[in-house]
Amino acid sequence: MPLINIVIALVVAGMALWLINSYIPMASGIKTILNVVVTVAVGVWVLQVTGLWGPIANYRFTR
Repeated sequence: MPLINIVIALVVAGMALWLINSYIPMASGIKTILNVVVTVAVGVWVLQVTGLWGPIANYRFTR
């Protein structure tokens, strides 16, 4: 994936979070959880796109 596509996706995700945080009234706890979830999801996506982290489906939780 070209670098410009990654940058555009990061800008869109950032703008979406900014719009949600600015214009949708919610409790601060919910905003914090939303921000953390979106940030982690975008971070994992960037790591997968750059090849630094393999597909999530390969990981299994065993006892």
